[in-house]
Amino acid sequence: MDLLDVALFRAIASTGSMSAAARQMGTTPMSVSRRLAGLEAELGARLFHRTTRSLAMTPEGEAFLPHAVALIEARDSAFESVSSSGSVLSGVLKLTAPNVIGHSVVVPIVANLIADNPALRVDLTLSDGVIDIATTGLDVAVRVAVMEPSELIATRVADNPFTLCASPDYIARFGEPTTTEDLVAHPCIKLHAMDHWPFTRGGETHRVRIGGPLSASTVDAVRAACIAGVGIAMLTYWDVHEQIARGELRRIVLADVKPLEVGIWAVIPTRTHVPARVRVFIDTLRTRLHSGVAERFM
Repeated sequence: MDLLDVALFRAIASTGSMSAAARQMGTTPMSVSRRLAGLEAELGARLFHRTTRSLAMTPEGEAFLPHAVALIEARDSAFESVSSSGSVLSGVLKLTAPNVIGHSVVVPIVANLIADNPALRVDLTLSDGVIDIATTGLDVAVRVAVMEPSELIATRVADNPFTLCASPDYIARFGEPTTTEDLVAHPCIKLHAMDHWPFTRGGETHRVRIGGPLSASTVDAVRAACIAGVGIAMLTYWDVHEQIARGELRRIVLADVKPLEVGIWAVIPTRTHVPARVRVFIDTLRTRLHSGVAERFM
């Protein structure tokens, strides 16, 4: 069995199309189709139902996918174990991260890794939503969250506490809340599906229902509205620390609660056969974030 055929199958499964898989693997759709047909002939099973307009994995394809992933991971691990230098990264590193941290932190890291490792390719998806890394073939998901127990492997790489803030103009016009009772009387700018803001009191989570004239789907939009003086926002340290340092926003501290201690996590699907490119990325991310500056906001 040719491992390139297996890698192409995995790429088709993760991207959902022949053309996208071809772009990811640096080949043509015709070559992908031909090699997939050869793999199916060798296995004696059809792996995808395909028409001119659709592509769907068969039950046989779903059964073969975890074995294909294991084969590719074992191949990558074998290559890395016998690398002459042990420090040159290669292959495709598939990442996802939230928009703000992606732009300000992940992209500079990726740029440096590519400059130092010419054989490395990176596929980066920026999204404020949660992408399922188990079914999309992602190597690492950078997440801002209070992580719940799961089958995924999560490493906390930095603190990222929630931070209340408002523009100096807003505070000059409407004043600054000092308690949660004061807060609910102010117009608040919220992310979609975040009607309650989380704090801690006496070691327990305390959620405060807020309201206001604007809700938005992205951190960037909430932050921009907050700078414009629309209301008070609750974002995380890494979302607003530069704006606070520049004086565009001011941090608000409430006397009766503390910010919820959220973390930045590097999530991977498995502990086995973790490629060097994944380990180096996570270590670099931790170093980049681990400056201790967020502690002032906790």
